Amino acid sequence: MKEGLGFSENAVRILKSRYYLKNEKGDFIDKSPADLFRRVAAHVASAERTPQDRTRWAQAFFEAMIARDFLPNSPTLTGAGRDMCLSACFVLPLEDSMESIFTTVKNAALVHKEGGGTGFDFSRLRGKGSFVHRTQGVASGPVSFLKVIDAATEAVKQGGTRRGANMGILRVDHPDIEDFILMKKDGRSGGNFNISVAATDAFMTAVKEGTTYEVFDPYKRKVIDRKDARKVFRMIVESAWAIGDPGLIFIDRINKANPTKGLGPISATNPCGEQPLHPYESCNLGSINIANFHRPESQDGFDGDRFGRIIDLAVRFLDNVIDVNKYPLPEVEAMSRGNRRIGLGLMGWADLLIKMKIRYDAPEAFALADKVGAFLRRRAAEASAALARRRGNFPNIAHSVYKGRKMRNATVFTIAPTGTISRIAGCSSSIEPVFAFEFTSRILDAEIKDLHPLYAEWKTGHPDEPVPDHFVTAHEIPPEGHIRMQAAFQRHVDNSVSKTINLPHEASLKDVETAYLLAYDLGTKGITIYRDGCREEQVLTKGGKPPKRLPEERPDTLTSTTDKIKTGFGNLYITITFFNQKPFEVFASIGKSGYSTMADAEAIGRLISLALRSGVDPKEVVNQLKGIGGSEPIFTEGGLVTSIPDAIAKVLERHFGEGKNGAKDMFPSVCRQCGATLPDEKCPVCPNCGWNKCS
Repeated sequence: MKEGLGFSENAVRILKSRYYLKNEKGDFIDKSPADLFRRVAAHVASAERTPQDRTRWAQAFFEAMIARDFLPNSPTLTGAGRDMCLSACFVLPLEDSMESIFTTVKNAALVHKEGGGTGFDFSRLRGKGSFVHRTQGVASGPVSFLKVIDAATEAVKQGGTRRGANMGILRVDHPDIEDFILMKKDGRSGGNFNISVAATDAFMTAVKEGTTYEVFDPYKRKVIDRKDARKVFRMIVESAWAIGDPGLIFIDRINKANPTKGLGPISATNPCGEQPLHPYESCNLGSINIANFHRPESQDGFDGDRFGRIIDLAVRFLDNVIDVNKYPLPEVEAMSRGNRRIGLGLMGWADLLIKMKIRYDAPEAFALADKVGAFLRRRAAEASAALARRRGNFPNIAHSVYKGRKMRNATVFTIAPTGTISRIAGCSSSIEPVFAFEFTSRILDAEIKDLHPLYAEWKTGHPDEPVPDHFVTAHEIPPEGHIRMQAAFQRHVDNSVSKTINLPHEASLKDVETAYLLAYDLGTKGITIYRDGCREEQVLTKGGKPPKRLPEERPDTLTSTTDKIKTGFGNLYITITFFNQKPFEVFASIGKSGYSTMADAEAIGRLISLALRSGVDPKEVVNQLKGIGGSEPIFTEGGLVTSIPDAIAKVLERHFGEGKNGAKDMFPSVCRQCGATLPDEKCPVCPNCGWNKCS
């Protein structure tokens, strides 16, 4: 193909916004996709041993990227040739001491500065309230230190262009597991974290049998209690239904499948969960656009020979990245070079199924996933072994299942999110289904309407025909279909699979519970669910009329905050409850002022609660109540309070006024880079400029 041709206008906009190299004046040095990919290819090929090999492989790498057959992860595109880190994901250790904790805070900041995401296991930290002998005080617990790292991440991202992403993990047998599960339901904590519970096999068995399980004190190193497994599991399900967190990682399964067991257990993953890693280990990722290998004239509709050749090239590319990489910490460099872990994956899977006229959740789709996954794993392992014969084994091979064999990389296969690079490639993301074939997003005051290319092509040729069944969207696929697709690939992935199990807004708690149990039964290494519309705003909408808004039902337990404000009728106490990371109810109570005044305060609270439960913006409530006059105005520290409605408005404004949302949504509804609205997904990607939080 001609250099630079075939990239959509949106893809070029993303490349300019995020990846093109600039000089000190801000002028573009990279002026086309070809310039960018030649820079990346030359830098990665510099790991080759001879000038002839460097020239040959630079051209081969370039051709694969310009054809959008293969693209590396975003840090490689951003940092190649710029003396930057090229890896996307890291795990940093946390031990039970102030020195270890704050060393990790510093190290996380250095990783985030380089554009990487970090995972942490908080399970070694003693529980809240535990006695600390040295200070004669009590420990504040793992949740408090997660918030410390969250605050440090916030500070680093304020000074840079890339938002730090974290994964926080706590074992289900830790004494503070309930606090961890409920942490993000207040809408303010852990905004820069995804969180997952490390579920053990013993816990999952106890859930199924309705029994208790052991709770382990990491400081005393002994069993100290037993918990009701179903009660804890119910808390996980309720929180995931409400806010999409926590996910589950099946930690015993991860360690049973860990090829480097001799280096000790794995206890954490990267921010999206697809990459289990040892402490201080990193992994660089890349994905093949499998939709490009559709071959309609062949018997099975797929070009397996060319797919195999791209796998060979991609394994070599990712192995080279390990050698040309600049690592943020010496410990990370030592562990990364010791294991040489790589994560080759896929994107464009939904597009391939559409081209082959296979519905995403059909048995034929799962069978194809099994076949493709097995082929990729086998071919990638063969490519790694071939490299080992030329370049040597990974140094830690004696501590692995490959001892006595040839293997260049401890792992080779990962299914990672591909939000931004799939937009560059013009294909569907990772192994996810298409979110919507017709969608509208907003950039400031303008609306952008877009059609999926394959859908648009079909509509042009069949203007008056019903849409075929293989054009199916994420929310039209039942949870079981999502999970079975994840499981089909997981059978062959030696790392893990990042996939969001999309649920419709009306999904019940039972639906979430069923999804979690099925994911465990089908052999996945983890699961994340996301219920449509559980964010504060639905910002990417499918075609058709919006659904009728009805007040949400109230859960039995909600977090809340209570404010006191002085009025002409006495002190007014205003309680605001939170649900789904947004204000849900307002209760107003005033004493010593007569029954009619108390009734008025209660009535106003009821009407505000009805509005909030129906999705009305709290700022609109403030605008309606603010400044209403009354018979007993009074000056307070906050200024003039003219009436009870005005007092309520002032309290609401404290929490939800200009620049305040009352919740720090880790999946913000507006792109921080260009102002476009973001899709309602677990880890949304800007449809305009490609900015995203998770990759």
